[in-house]
Amino acid sequence: MIVDKEHEHIENDPAYMGLTVNEGIVQPESVNDESVKRFLKHKRKRSLSVDQYVEGILKGDIPLLSQAVTLVESSKPEHQHIAQEIIVKCLPHSGKSVRIGITGVPGVGKSTFIEALGKYITSRGGKLAVLAIDPSSERTKGSILGDKTRMEELSSDPNAYIRPSPSAGSLGGVARKTRETIILCEAAGFDTIFIETVGVGQSETAVHSMVDFFLLLMLAGAGDELQGIKRGIMEMADAITINKADGNNIEKAQLARIQYMNALHLFPPTESGWQPKVLTCSAYQKTGIQEIWKTINDYLAHCKSNGYFQYKRNEQAKFWMYETINEQLKSNFYLNETIARMLADAERKVLSEEISSFVAAKQLLDFYNQHKK
Repeated sequence: MIVDKEHEHIENDPAYMGLTVNEGIVQPESVNDESVKRFLKHKRKRSLSVDQYVEGILKGDIPLLSQAVTLVESSKPEHQHIAQEIIVKCLPHSGKSVRIGITGVPGVGKSTFIEALGKYITSRGGKLAVLAIDPSSERTKGSILGDKTRMEELSSDPNAYIRPSPSAGSLGGVARKTRETIILCEAAGFDTIFIETVGVGQSETAVHSMVDFFLLLMLAGAGDELQGIKRGIMEMADAITINKADGNNIEKAQLARIQYMNALHLFPPTESGWQPKVLTCSAYQKTGIQEIWKTINDYLAHCKSNGYFQYKRNEQAKFWMYETINEQLKSNFYLNETIARMLADAERKVLSEEISSFVAAKQLLDFYNQHKK
């Protein structure tokens, strides 16, 4: 059996009666390196100038704002250089928002609460940016960044912007970058900024140093209400809200409210002269949200009338100047190539008890101070 044509199907030979196979289409050329390069060149985003970023941010361009925030969060020196130039130019257009820190124990319903309060704000014509510090795994450095999936309604709101940021094991670094992101969001026209932190711990101290109002969310009926939280966190709170006050939990929420009010009276007076409030709400049923927003506005009016609002912002600005200096000094020390090589030897000597930890640290610091450029 002979097939005359190269591409003719053998099944069409008379010997195979009853079978008919159509000819296939002409096959395209295989993808080569040049076509891949052309495709990538077409898809690659063009680099923007600092002025183009700033112009887009001031116009409220969300994609450009997100790109600028990514530059702020990047650890690459070239990205940091561009980010700082953008921040400097956006700084005169910032400072006009209300900055609110929101924290609480795991499972308290922060995402549901933020969505309920956020939708209340945007429904009244406000523009809201939610900056969520997401915990990173210490082992893999990975982060879930799931706030957008938990706030479906708010994430689709044209007057809301949700930006999760991985903590990446460096609380100081992410806190500084969050503060810089606040500046960009304010320049983009957002008049209310939420900063959400996870759990109750060290991150709350950093967030407290960059917000105007600090809100602590708690649960009722989860055991001893005053046992599971540090006094320091309660002292930072300008208001405590008992969430999930609905159904059979209403009486427990009211009881917890009285317990917290009694506890707050034992604390020394606040520097602002404001008496922290204790409220109840159900973020799921959206009850008590209006009262919380009114409390926030009452606090702001109180602090602006006695001058504490601007005083606090000035103190925060000084604090972050010194924090940035400390962080940069630490970074320069560990990025020094000679120091990086000396650290391993210093560790060995400390572990073999040739020298103490303090002597090793002093030797490294002395060497760095003598040889730094």
